[in-house]
Amino acid sequence: MVMATVSEIMRRSIPLLTADMSITEALDKLLASDLSGLPVVDTQRRIIGFLSEQDCIPNLVKASYHCDDRIKVQDLMYKEPLTVSPSSDVFELARLMGGAKPKIYPVVEDNKVIGIVTRHQVMQFLNAKLQNCSVGF
Repeated sequence: MVMATVSEIMRRSIPLLTADMSITEALDKLLASDLSGLPVVDTQRRIIGFLSEQDCIPNLVKASYHCDDRIKVQDLMYKEPLTVSPSSDVFELARLMGGAKPKIYPVVEDNKVIGIVTRHQVMQFLNAKLQNCSVGF
């Protein structure tokens, strides 16, 4: 079987967050993206963190109750995100996603974020592969 790569299924056009961005601005981008998290990058698009819905919710309860918008992305982001390359094997990524690993990965090439791949995209790919299988009974 020919290896399928992340580049074949990844989403290339995604909003990026910066560490100094306010949480309300970041949430606007996150919610509009229809993704469960977004990469945080420096000025050269190098990944420095990842902000997920799960990272946000506990802090948003208090912040929204008190109308406190002083929280910055850097206060909530995960600072050591796992990434994949565009040449990563989709089947290997699927095995990782089946465990306790993240369900969304930034795609990084030459130290720069070039896209994102989600569990949903991996499932769509696997489903299409399964649909194309011919059963020889």
